[in-house]
Amino acid sequence: MTVPSTYTNPLRDPQDRRLPRVAGPAALVMFGVTGDLARKKLLPGIYDLANRGLLPPSFALVGYGRRDWDRDAFSEYVREAMQQHARTPYRSEVFRQIDEGVRFVSGAFDDDEGFLTLAETLRDLDENHGTEGNHAFYLSIPPSGFDQVIEQLRKHQLVDKSKRTPWSRVVIEKPFGHDLASARELEERVSSVFNSDSVFRIDHYLGKETVQNMLAMRFANQLFEPMWSRNYVSHVQITMAEDIGIEGRAGYYDGIGAARDVIQNHLLQLMALVAMEEPTSFAADNLRREKEKVLAAARAPRNLKSHTARGQYTAGWQGGRHVRGYLEEDGIDPASQTETYAAFRVDIDNRRWAGVPFYLRAAKRMPRRVTEIALMMDAAPHLPFAHTDTAELGSNALVLRIQPNEGVTLRFGAKVPATQMEIRDVTMDFSYGASFAESSPEAYERLILDVLLGDPPLFPQHTEVELSWMILDPILDYWAAKDHQPEGYAAGTWGPPSGRTMLERDGFTWRRP
Repeated sequence: MTVPSTYTNPLRDPQDRRLPRVAGPAALVMFGVTGDLARKKLLPGIYDLANRGLLPPSFALVGYGRRDWDRDAFSEYVREAMQQHARTPYRSEVFRQIDEGVRFVSGAFDDDEGFLTLAETLRDLDENHGTEGNHAFYLSIPPSGFDQVIEQLRKHQLVDKSKRTPWSRVVIEKPFGHDLASARELEERVSSVFNSDSVFRIDHYLGKETVQNMLAMRFANQLFEPMWSRNYVSHVQITMAEDIGIEGRAGYYDGIGAARDVIQNHLLQLMALVAMEEPTSFAADNLRREKEKVLAAARAPRNLKSHTARGQYTAGWQGGRHVRGYLEEDGIDPASQTETYAAFRVDIDNRRWAGVPFYLRAAKRMPRRVTEIALMMDAAPHLPFAHTDTAELGSNALVLRIQPNEGVTLRFGAKVPATQMEIRDVTMDFSYGASFAESSPEAYERLILDVLLGDPPLFPQHTEVELSWMILDPILDYWAAKDHQPEGYAAGTWGPPSGRTMLERDGFTWRRP
């Protein structure tokens, strides 16, 4: 296949990190290939990697599912998903290369015949397509299916833990358990089949360009480091707001809720990256060590009643249309106590952050979709102005926008023109889209490539998962003991009253994104 000139790779020098990293021969087995995640993110991500010349001709994609498909039917499904959702332009010659390695195996998770066929399919690809025995198993399935699939892989000898080459790797989608005990049970099962460095726990937020740039901004610039501590930061707000509801995912979402679905993994990982000390290098072990130190020093609020909030959206208006409440959604138990809004305070007991509260919130049916990290600064110790001059002046803030419109905003006070002395807040805005000609790869695009390369820096390891559950479990236990419905908030609003009073008790307010 001739790769378009705009995506041509130079010969890769492994010592030059500026040049693209190209995956070697491998087969990616995708469980849950018919789900929304696979159709909208994973399959398009594979196409984009191939279109950029980052997958070899010997790459193979094997789908496993209960559909009664032959190879041609699955090939058409893959093509449609890639054509509809890929980031880069669709080119038939790129798909033809991918299609040569496309296979489908029909079966359920407990189907021995299906896994025997899968083993035969992988042997055929190894011998005739050049995958060389390198296999990655992507579990894009509900957590309830993890144990069963991993046991079947062991039972049918699809993984040999004693071998490092050829390699076998497993990719697990969050959530990683539903509490600390279940996370430890899952780890025990996975580690009995796979080596620890062969387990990739996907957190797609860590693959986003803004998250990576946060590390560059902190550690490549002298400008920000002096202010990045309790000496200047009054508090930190980390928000993930979605403007959608559960979007037909009742079977997955109900019983999990916002705290387990988003905060335990995405937001606590973002908190760790914001708060960590400078690593000696960005090698996986060094990066992980600094994140673990933060999570080990972090704790749930002492007063769980005052510093946690839990809500559930009710019917309301959003985007000019009336939408149903959570309990009215298809497939939801009318007595469900699953929260769609979760917020709480976290304190980090170390020298850099002692006394600085971190407020984390995640919710559905918010007025707009936004994920951001806001470092809110202390007020200036002295203002040599009249009170009326600074009536519209707030706190300085450094805001990292993760999505959408990735970028960085700095808020500060400036004099209003044509007045004697009147100061208002203004913003200085940096946007990735406006500043760089290159388009940012999708998070899953980068993470899939890292799996195939065996490059682990962006993936949380089990210690981080356990430490995160240690922070969250006391909050979940408190909410469960309350034994009543989460506080209602109308769709299209910024959450329940308790979410506001949680900060007001500390003298703060939520930043309006």
